[in-house]
Parts: sequence; C-alpha cells; structure tokens
Amino acid sequence: MPPEWARHTATWIAWPHHEPDWPGKLGAIPWVYAEIVRALHRHERVEILCHNEDVREDAREKLTAHGCDPAGFRLHVIPTDRVWLRDSAPTFVHDEAGNAVLVNWSFNGWAKYSNYKKDREVGKVVERLTGYGRHQPLRPDGKPVVLEGGAIDVNGAGLIMVTEECLLSPVQERNPGLDRAGYEQVFRDWLGIDRTIWLGEGCVGDDTHGHIDDIARFVSADTVVLAIEEDPADDENHRRSMDNLRRLEGGGAPPLRILKLPFPRAVVMDGQRVPASYANFYIANDIVIVPTFNDPMDRVALGVLAECFPDRKVCGIHSVDLVWGLGTLHCLTQQEPARRSPVA
Repeated sequence: MPPEWARHTATWIAWPHHEPDWPGKLGAIPWVYAEIVRALHRHERVEILCHNEDVREDAREKLTAHGCDPAGFRLHVIPTDRVWLRDSAPTFVHDEAGNAVLVNWSFNGWAKYSNYKKDREVGKVVERLTGYGRHQPLRPDGKPVVLEGGAIDVNGAGLIMVTEECLLSPVQERNPGLDRAGYEQVFRDWLGIDRTIWLGEGCVGDDTHGHIDDIARFVSADTVVLAIEEDPADDENHRRSMDNLRRLEGGGAPPLRILKLPFPRAVVMDGQRVPASYANFYIANDIVIVPTFNDPMDRVALGVLAECFPDRKVCGIHSVDLVWGLGTLHCLTQQEPARRSPVA
C-alpha cells in the first residue's frame, strides 16, 4: 500500500445527501464539499459519486458556483447510503508490476448502523469505473475481512498504525474472533506490512470507536504527527493522547520522529461532543487540506503541517459544520494512486 503522499491519479468522494448525518445542517454541507473540490481539482482529478440525478445536479450547481473547472472532476450517478468513502470504498494498492488494484474490504456500517447495503457495493462500482482488478480479503475461516480505511495509516515502507480500541474491542466489533496476530497477518498479506504499531484509543466523540486517522498520521516514512491534548482539564483526550505518545515513543526499531499536533477546544453540538481533530487532514498532489474549527489552535496546526510538507500548499477548510457528521476531510476522501514504476 503506497503512502498517501505518493502521487495520485485522482481523489474519490461522494456528494452529501443523507440528512441524518448532519441534522439541521445538511444545507450547508454541499458548499463545504464544493470548497474541497475547488482546492483539490487543479492538482488531481476528483471522482464524485452522486446518489441520484438530483444530487448530481446539486453537485454541478455548487461546483459551478465555486468556479470549479469541469475538466477537473467527474460526476457519477451511483447510489450510496453515506458519503464516507475513506471507509466504504476499497483501498488502492500496487501489484508487483506497479499497477493499481483494489483491496475490497467488507463494510458493515462500522458495526453500528444498519443502512450500509449500498455502501458495501462501492468497491464493485470503483472496479467498473476504473477497470482495476478487485480482490476481497478473507479470514482463515472464509469470512470476509471487515475493515475501514480510516482504521489504518501506512508509511509506504512496511509500517502501519492502528488502534486497539477499533480493532480489538468487543464494542462495535468488526471481526469477532480475529485477534491481534490475525490482523497483523491480514496486513502482511494484503498491504505488504512488516510491522504493526498498536496505539490505544482514538479521540473523544469518534463514533467509529477509535479510528487512527483522527489521532495519528504518518507524514513521511519516519515521521508521525500525533494529536496531543496538553490540558489535563480535558481529562479523557489528555489521558488517551498521553498513552498513545508513550506507545509511540516505545514503539521499537526503527525509531520514529514524533511531532505533536494540538487538538482544538471541544466542539459540542446539541450536547454532543464531536471528533474535531486536525489529524483528519488529507494529503493530495501538491496540496494538503486541513480541517479548521474557528479556534486559536488552527494556526498552530497549520504551521506544524506546513513544516511537514514544505513542497505542498497547506490549505485550511472550515469544518465546524462538517464535523457535525462525525467526520471531516480524511474521512470523506479516498486516494487513487498513480502507477508506480516497477522495482528493477
């Protein structure tokens, strides 16, 4: 599996349409998506799944209003339940010849929601639209492996980060009976992983129950940014992030460089804390888009990531409304890597 900063052919997203994901705020969300496409589409093509013809026309209208060049995006009428393609779309990997192929994990609505049948078919749709080969990982007992892209983060050189909360907890259990060693074998077989780094828990408010992409991300082969809550008054995120820092610092050889990324102050809507995190950034060709939250730490987070990616523009995307859907920029995107030259 190539790292996210490797060259892309495209970014895949799905246009928002499911009002219960953003109760009372759906009207604002397509405009946020249009801004995301505006930021990305001059650097790489954006492939956009639209639930029906009405949704496609809404997408076209918003993208036109934002001055997006039609040459930089394509609209496909494809039914979906939700829009979180990081989790429902397949993972793009390279075969030995350097061609992109699809690792089509099974999807079960994060072992929480019942409306996921359309999203479970997204892998077949991407296969048809791209012409890439599609493969479904199976467990030793013959059952398909359930996994979301937001649960994994790789450095492209044999390392992967995951959390125990997401993969090993009996809460929202994706693969009953699959243990730590079993997951590590799946990662070796399907993603070319040599070593798995197990962090503890994800951030407060994450309804996926511990996705890695809200707390820790590789930014190079030997560098990780880790979301850290320094304030003990935010006791739960402070405890979790300090534990994850200790795990990374004691992670074994080769040692990793660890950079601290702040959390914004808590974002609460209708009495519910939502998973506002700068770690949910997305790395595209020549640009990194970063969720921002009208918070003094926005500037700090953008500065940290600008130092990590000196050869890319770092662009904040206002995400206070977006995060009401319990995800932001990384959750809604899925990268399609460019072909890799085969190793001699």
